[in-house]
Amino acid sequence: MTRVKRGNVARKRRNKILKLAKGFRGSHSTLFRTANQQVMKALRSAYRDRKKKKRDFRRLWITRINAAARLHGLSYSQLIGNLKKAEVQLNRKMLAQLAVLDPASFGKVAELANQVKR
Repeated sequence: MTRVKRGNVARKRRNKILKLAKGFRGSHSTLFRTANQQVMKALRSAYRDRKKKKRDFRRLWITRINAAARLHGLSYSQLIGNLKKAEVQLNRKMLAQLAVLDPASFGKVAELANQVKR
């Protein structure tokens, strides 16, 4: 069987990993083995946290909506339930934006939700 040296292929593979590890601290960015482990760990974390980011933002929006709703005498669940009954199709992201940036408009939405329950 003939000998295969893999010089070019192996170097490209290693350099690809070291390029991904740029900015890591210490030997994590210079030594191939440790860099490879850290790159794999970083990619796993990035994949996991892309999913987690969606959950985190939804929690943030709900917290903001709840705080603003309580200023108008409603809980978060009452507000959302009454908006569904009133067929108001504002998502949580937009409600949170209203609560933070335009409290007067959010007050009108909360007033609409208050009227539905009566």
